[in-house]
Amino acid sequence: MLLTPDQEAIRDAVRAFAQAELWPHAAQWDREHHFPKAAHQGLAALGAYGICVPEEHGGAGLDYLTLALVLEEIAAGDGGTSTAISVTNCPVNAILMRYGNAAQKTRWLEPLAQGQMLGAFCLTEPHVGSDASALRTTARRDGDGYVIDGVKQFITSGKNGQVAIVIAVTDKGAGKKGMSAFLVPTDTPGYQVARLEDKLGQHSSDTAQINFEGCRIPADHLIGAEGEGYKIALGALEGGRIGIAAQSVGMARSAFEAALAYAKQRESFGQPIFQHQAVGFRLADCATQIEAARQLIWHAASLRDAGLPCLKEAAMAKLFASEMAERVCSAAIQTLGGYGVVNDFPVERIYRDVRVCQIYEGTSDVQKILIARALA
Repeated sequence: MLLTPDQEAIRDAVRAFAQAELWPHAAQWDREHHFPKAAHQGLAALGAYGICVPEEHGGAGLDYLTLALVLEEIAAGDGGTSTAISVTNCPVNAILMRYGNAAQKTRWLEPLAQGQMLGAFCLTEPHVGSDASALRTTARRDGDGYVIDGVKQFITSGKNGQVAIVIAVTDKGAGKKGMSAFLVPTDTPGYQVARLEDKLGQHSSDTAQINFEGCRIPADHLIGAEGEGYKIALGALEGGRIGIAAQSVGMARSAFEAALAYAKQRESFGQPIFQHQAVGFRLADCATQIEAARQLIWHAASLRDAGLPCLKEAAMAKLFASEMAERVCSAAIQTLGGYGVVNDFPVERIYRDVRVCQIYEGTSDVQKILIARALA
């Protein structure tokens, strides 16, 4: 696929920002578990928070292919930062664009798209991961509002975000049709950050357990109609998978570029190690896998932009890109040898950052289930 001049210009602008403002600081953010507010403000100024949001709602009015380009570049600078941006774009913005009413778009979508707010998506629970139909968090109608009780687990930006979309059970006897989606400002009484996870990687993005204890919200915070929550949640994950796949490519690319540069300057037996066939072939495989993953992503994004079904293609892109990224990062570590496993060099950090891409927005096993169903 070929990009338009506008897409290339946007990609190049985000790349320049990421390489100047994210990459040089990513190791420090990783060590200090630091959320880089200034970097997020810079990305907001570039329009990265609302790539696909229409201009009338404060966004850039662009497409999913451009979103994939942007997320790849941000992830190449820092994986954790790209995750926070990805979640805000999709599922959060995507849900509000499709299901939010006019008032919700004005109050929530516009500041999200402009980077004045960071969004969180509360679906997963301590006992519920891939099986989203088994949620236990409830939302009980009470007068002119709802009261939410329950626990959500592994929530990106659960602490640093300003608003969360929460999927909760409103009718326990209705199964999948008994779930609803709600907007919950994170400063609402009863929204409690119970713990911050001490993770393998992506330390510049918080991952939290959220307790909802008598969390009361107005009735107009319901997104769509009661009973649409399951459909809303799963529909948004399709676009989210394209984003995670793009992140995977960005992180893999950074690890590959670091390994390639090292291989060209490190010498053994009188020549750069890149000249040894074993190393050269390893890096050739990496370059091929990165490009193959990128093309899968662009294809899925183009289908979505054309309004065509892309469930299978998004799952393929997410599955291949996330697993490819781990292989490429492992190959980068192998290329650097002992230097690959110390934090003086970036590849060990990227390896830690990229591993979760096979888990969130649907595990690799779930992607295979989706692909197999599409083939049946």
